[in-house]
Amino acid sequence: MDGIYRVMDVLLPADMFRYVFMKNALLAMLLLTPLLALLGTMAVNQRMAFFSDALGHGALAGVGLGMLLGVQNITLSLVLFGLVWAVMISRINRSGSASADTIISVFSSTGIALGLLILSRGGKFSSYSSLLTGDILSVTGTDILWLLLALIAGIVCWVLLYNQLTLTALNPDLALSRGIKTKWVEYAFVCLVAVAVMLAIRWVGVLLINALLILPAAAARNLSRNAAQHSLFAVLISVFSGVTGLILAYQWDTGVGAAVVLVAAVIYFVSYFLGRILNR
Repeated sequence: MDGIYRVMDVLLPADMFRYVFMKNALLAMLLLTPLLALLGTMAVNQRMAFFSDALGHGALAGVGLGMLLGVQNITLSLVLFGLVWAVMISRINRSGSASADTIISVFSSTGIALGLLILSRGGKFSSYSSLLTGDILSVTGTDILWLLLALIAGIVCWVLLYNQLTLTALNPDLALSRGIKTKWVEYAFVCLVAVAVMLAIRWVGVLLINALLILPAAAARNLSRNAAQHSLFAVLISVFSGVTGLILAYQWDTGVGAAVVLVAAVIYFVSYFLGRILNR
């Protein structure tokens, strides 16, 4: 990492980036935001905008159950629980017993209630309150390596799944006739989102993860004319929001996650009105 830090010192002479924790936060943003943007485009196309919200709320339950089972690694607890939670949501949703928004709402409320019940025992919830808003300034060099691997894996899976998932969302019967195993494609997608969300939750926070996943993709959709533009604009908006939010949070001495989401929200509203003007 020392070599990367030296390059950053040359390229980023600003005082705020002389600190190692700010360098790590910037690197994490540059790795995390493209991953969430690509997954966000797929979630928006699948009409599963609130799916990540259910996963995020379930993160509290994952940490709580991990604590009860004696799992010391919080990230491991989050990822394992997220995978189980995501498959359960997808499986029940495929059964058609209720609408998707109802199922997601049930899992979301259940997850956060279970997590609060376990983590608040003995008044100890304050030890885990950082999960609500995240703390990207706590990112370490090891975390950055994991995020790099997650980004590479996410891009590979996105390339492999995007067309199949899009066709499944538009016309499931046509997808089946083309030999696409729609059930397993959906399972692969929800598991991919689960891993990304659970890896990001410690730094973005339960309350903000869904916004950061969906807002760039939604803003890009307002401006794009095809799938390629949608993905490209989503990544650019997400990276810009992440870097700008990080800088503003440092200048204003406020939470990074909230600043990033607000920048993305401003871009969304601008893109909404700009998109309407262009369509006219």
